[in-house]
Amino acid sequence: MKTLKGPGLFLAQFAGDQAPFDSLAGIARWARDSGFDGVQVPSWDGRLFNLARAAESDTYCDEVRGTLADAGVALTELSTHLQGQLVAAHPAYDIGLDGFAPATVHGNPAARQAWAVEQLHLAARASRRLGLTAHATFSGALLWPYLYPFPQRPPGLVEAGFEELGRRWRPILDAFDEAGCDLCYELHPSEDLHDGVTFEMFLAAVGQHPRANILYDPSHFVLQVMDYLGFIDVYHQRIRMFHAKDAEFNPSPRQGVYGGYQPWLQRAGRFRSLGDGQVDFGAIFSKLAAHDFDGWAVLEWECCLKAPEVGAREGAEFIRHHIIPVTARAFDDFADGGTDLAANRRMLGLTETSA
Repeated sequence: MKTLKGPGLFLAQFAGDQAPFDSLAGIARWARDSGFDGVQVPSWDGRLFNLARAAESDTYCDEVRGTLADAGVALTELSTHLQGQLVAAHPAYDIGLDGFAPATVHGNPAARQAWAVEQLHLAARASRRLGLTAHATFSGALLWPYLYPFPQRPPGLVEAGFEELGRRWRPILDAFDEAGCDLCYELHPSEDLHDGVTFEMFLAAVGQHPRANILYDPSHFVLQVMDYLGFIDVYHQRIRMFHAKDAEFNPSPRQGVYGGYQPWLQRAGRFRSLGDGQVDFGAIFSKLAAHDFDGWAVLEWECCLKAPEVGAREGAEFIRHHIIPVTARAFDDFADGGTDLAANRRMLGLTETSA
């Protein structure tokens, strides 16, 4: 068994225009002071990271590693959540998604998608230069508007959607394979990959590609009323990243999983700071340890109630408390009498002449 690493912190929700959150050096020192050993960096935030330079320059990558080392934290992974969303975008979301891309491609979905695909290729090369073995992203969605089938979906619509999704992502997966890095999709409502079944459909569409893997975040499964613990048992071989994020689901006579168009505070399902929700993290860390997960436990803070700095500080302590330093020997080794094949046969009531 292996001991997972952590605590790490996803910086996306903390980056800002004021110090210390406006530079990689500043936010890394703040993360260290808040109790974190590593940081996961959003590749789209130019205040913290230059993806194009990292893809082409070993010198720049050395500078990034040096900045983090000086702050006392490691680089856990890069993220292209926003760019990945744009690899496959239904036209219904075109206006809303333009904000994820530079102004030069606004109003031009084809150019925006091409930009997003290039961003993923840059991320593969940057991950290789930085010595990273896993990368976080979203799948995007062509089928999400048709999630609930009324009017009925026409035959072949879902199959066509996943065929196209596979066609778009296969070259990107090949680029990550060349970079020696797993591409880990965060299974998330609003993405075509949002649960185990849709992930399996995607795997079929990309020929069971070895680099198509999972960023496990139990909060999204709580909000879908899924068995988030059993999920680990079923898909542990594809789980290569872990976001520790809490959530709660409190259905009422007035509201269920769809949320009734309410803001986060008023939804039946909502994200919470670590320890404030319903996720059984003791069981999750136990299952990950049993299945030899040796990646990072990274806090993704999203809470509709608690202040972010408090959630971060408490989250670092929470993760550190839950990490299981795995044992190198069995607890009952003291009673081991050694291996004696002849004695084993006698214990079974077998003689030397037994057939």
